Amino acid sequence: MSDLHARMAARVGDLTAVVVARCAAEAPFYGALPPATLQGEVSRSVVAVYALLLRALREGGAGAMSPGDLTRLVEWSARRAEERVPLEAVIAAYLIGAEVWWQALTEVADPGELGGAGGRLLSCLHAALPAVVLAHQNAQEDLYGEDKRVRRALLGALLAGRPYEELAAVARVTVAGEHEVLALAFASDPPPRLVQSSLDAFTGTPVLVDHVAGIALLPGRPDVPGLVARLEKDVGQPVLAAAARSSAPAAVPVAAQEAGRVLDLVRRLGRPPGCYRLDDVLLEYQIARPGQGLVRLAAKLDPLEEHPFLLQTLRVFVERGLNRRRTALELCVHRNTLDYRLQRVSALTGLDLAVPEQARLIQAALVARDLAGPADGTADGC
Repeated sequence: MSDLHARMAARVGDLTAVVVARCAAEAPFYGALPPATLQGEVSRSVVAVYALLLRALREGGAGAMSPGDLTRLVEWSARRAEERVPLEAVIAAYLIGAEVWWQALTEVADPGELGGAGGRLLSCLHAALPAVVLAHQNAQEDLYGEDKRVRRALLGALLAGRPYEELAAVARVTVAGEHEVLALAFASDPPPRLVQSSLDAFTGTPVLVDHVAGIALLPGRPDVPGLVARLEKDVGQPVLAAAARSSAPAAVPVAAQEAGRVLDLVRRLGRPPGCYRLDDVLLEYQIARPGQGLVRLAAKLDPLEEHPFLLQTLRVFVERGLNRRRTALELCVHRNTLDYRLQRVSALTGLDLAVPEQARLIQAALVARDLAGPADGTADGC
């Protein structure tokens, strides 16, 4: 094989240029690199790999790659991962390099040499590619863990109002400008990576997320209801979310507090899944302020404590906008039965639903009761 080795060695420079040009044309990652990087670092990497193939030609024998060769490949692959080179770009470069090498072999090898040379090329690929993939993935896992730590620290700094600039630089995240602070609650905890992938895919950028606290920081002005709907589909369960806008990084702590309070409020009120803002629950938010006012307001409905069917009738009546027809249909009762129940509510509480001011008071009392604890009773069946 020595003659073939010499013939291939003479062509390494030209082959390297072909590989680099094809990588730039066929692999988007390489196509985005500046020419100086392609002609420098990328070319040197191709030459180094071709040196291993040349050694396989020169030495012959059964072993296409030595443990030392594989160690060098593992080291190079880990370095590429640390440089954020995508694994698919690395594999594409190896396959392009192998194709160019094989084409050259068909041009310079004698018929009796070609089979052995091709076999050595396949043996090298068989040994190299699994090692390259494993090394790259392991390095990416390490990077992912470090990235998560830095991003978590960055989000923590933003939420606490602490200096964040250095962490943002390390994390390679731009945090200037507007953000949506999103507080999330799931029926059961989905895999953090699934949540992260869904948020990243929807926004088109890595999203800062504290998966334990259930807080996400979304850059710009994203379609938050659309994002929550997409997240529900991706995680396969209902999502309850609250959003608050932050005009600048300094406003993130206040927005996070608002989102957290709104989320807590809609959970206590038993609101259906979806995305809520403070404007959606302004009255409830104000009623929820602790103190004697809340206690006394909830107590307005204490006379209904022993009459759960009346309390449930009142709740449906209020939820249906004080519409008697819709309420009777939902409860599956006659209008006369509904009127009797509402009259009983007024008699027991001393509040007349026909008087607008007192009707509003009853509505507020229901909210206060929900905030104080779960409502009793269930609706009558048909």
